[in-house]
Amino acid sequence: MEIATGPISSCSKEHQKIYQEWFNIADSDGDGRITGNDATKFFAMSNLSRPELKLVWAIADSRRQGYLGFKEFIAAMQLICLAQAGHELTPDVLKTTVDMEPLKPPLMEGLDALLVKTSRLAINGESKANGNTPLQPPPSVNKFTSKSTKKTYHNAVTSIVDGLKRLYVEKLKPLELAYRFNDFASPSLTSSDFDAKPMVMLLGQYSTGKTTFIKHLLKCDYPGAHIGPEPTTDRFVVVMSGDDERSIPGNTIAVHAEMPFNGLTTFGGAFLSKFECSQMPHPLLEHITFVDTPGVLSGEKQRTQRSYDFTGVISWFAAKCDLILLLFDPHKLDISDEFKRIISSLRGHDDKIRVVLNKADQVDTQQLMRVYGALMWSLGKVLNTPEVVRVYIGSFNDKPVNEAAVGPIGKDLFEKEQDDLLMDLMDIPKKACDRRINEFVKRARAAKIHAYIISQLKKEMPTMMGKAKTQQRLIDNLENVFAKVQREFHLPAGDFPDVEHFREVLNGYSIDKFEKLKPKMIQTVDDMLGYDIPELLKNFRNPYD
Repeated sequence: MEIATGPISSCSKEHQKIYQEWFNIADSDGDGRITGNDATKFFAMSNLSRPELKLVWAIADSRRQGYLGFKEFIAAMQLICLAQAGHELTPDVLKTTVDMEPLKPPLMEGLDALLVKTSRLAINGESKANGNTPLQPPPSVNKFTSKSTKKTYHNAVTSIVDGLKRLYVEKLKPLELAYRFNDFASPSLTSSDFDAKPMVMLLGQYSTGKTTFIKHLLKCDYPGAHIGPEPTTDRFVVVMSGDDERSIPGNTIAVHAEMPFNGLTTFGGAFLSKFECSQMPHPLLEHITFVDTPGVLSGEKQRTQRSYDFTGVISWFAAKCDLILLLFDPHKLDISDEFKRIISSLRGHDDKIRVVLNKADQVDTQQLMRVYGALMWSLGKVLNTPEVVRVYIGSFNDKPVNEAAVGPIGKDLFEKEQDDLLMDLMDIPKKACDRRINEFVKRARAAKIHAYIISQLKKEMPTMMGKAKTQQRLIDNLENVFAKVQREFHLPAGDFPDVEHFREVLNGYSIDKFEKLKPKMIQTVDDMLGYDIPELLKNFRNPYD
């Protein structure tokens, strides 16, 4: 399985050097990104029509980030070359040219003169500097010589993610801090949360093939992987890209500024001792991070033996993940009490959930039909939704399908189902930016509702006497407060937080200390949702639309 950021054909080192020079010229801000404005000026030298250039941008920016990095820029140049040669532009056109001769750089009218002018400016700047007259080189020259000299323009918004970061800090975070949203829901976001790679979390009872599934996709073991019929994975393992193979302890990774796991410190040292990061160089991990989880156990006693809030950790990861895979074994269809709580904690993330009936080649066709029906019946009771959830059937391991058990029809079914699931996984990097926007908007709405609830509780508190008694009454009748807020502000009931969890957290606070409703803060968030985010998406759409 190969997942690429953009459909790049083979490119020689000589051509890469040429493209680097071109990229430096096209990148007007010097931040390593080609924005829509940069592209319209630079791509115009190709003399292609506007509809052709619209296709070039759409294919190169397959992840819809609103800008082109160096790899995407190379893809765009190769697409322009193909278009100039008369080829029809399709999303797969570069993949079909892999076996052909390397594509030459396209013809860009007027670019040679621009390169000569730029090199003269650079030479003149160097000679004057030697003559004790320092002169800064133009911004498009030598920007990528080292990480220390790479320029970063903090005031410039050059991508959708940059825009979301700024909107969060300036407009949403003040509301969250004022009403303690981070204590009731999820911790405040950091820059690493926005920049993190898409994550896929695997959930299921022990020995349902979670670790084997990751190994199957990577086609190799990852550091610290243990596979066996007993509960082998006893900790949360984040499998991500790294320069070398190593395992990082949970306490270390939780305080790492460049990783999005700082919020896990709230679950304490007992959890962090059961958390680790497994790093290894792998092309797939450059685009997706996997979260392997301990097997869900059955029995009420097992829940009490965990030394940390297992359900809370799952809920935290669910909010961060782009996809959640629920794995089932044909011989383990029962949904235990703990597994039921885990699935319930995924409320609000239904669009991310995919159900996988793994190891399905261990039963014959007739048994598989019965197993599938039993699984659908069990899930229907737990998910509590009238819609039928999609269940992928397959055997995700490195062994060939047991055709003797499932027959030729079953084998074809497995292959089609596995292909569908792999396509779902392959789309994750492309949809990552859209998912960021979706989660950001969801968080903003949740924070706004939280502010309404807190301010309503504050409003009903007396000014002088009987504060303790009133607080206890409000906490006991929290459902009525939710209903009152819902009616007053015309809010959908499905967007409200879980009452029991809210009540549990609220018990640790004095309602009288909370802030009153601040309409200006609410209006700021409303303006952000109604104007700022649509404007941000408009600014970073396809520049040829």
